[in-house]
Amino acid sequence: QVQLVESGGGLVQAGGSLRLSCAASGSIFSVNAMGWYRQAPGKQRELVARITNGGSTNYGDSVKGRFTISRDNARNTVYLQMNSLKPEDTAVYYCNSMGRLTSLHSFDSWGQGTQVTVSS
Repeated sequence: QVQLVESGGGLVQAGGSLRLSCAASGSIFSVNAMGWYRQAPGKQRELVARITNGGSTNYGDSVKGRFTISRDNARNTVYLQMNSLKPEDTAVYYCNSMGRLTSLHSFDSWGQGTQVTVSS
């Protein structure tokens, strides 16, 4: 079992910043990638940002240049720095982690989500 604990969501005015954190814990053999996805009401879940254990990143088009993902491999923790927030960034943000529980068994786990609300 892998648990993901998210923190850092909240209410912010447009143009402001927030920092999300997500820590993975449990019987983890290795973590390959961690990332953030978001889902706004009535919309599908979409990629925000993702980072591999080697440091490669990819971002959703709508957040490029405004959001930065980083990772502490030793702590299995991923961070999302969100700057220049817009009302359209309002959504529930979900942490995702993929890796291995053992040399044979993989995992793909999700956090419970944290609400980010950007007021205009």
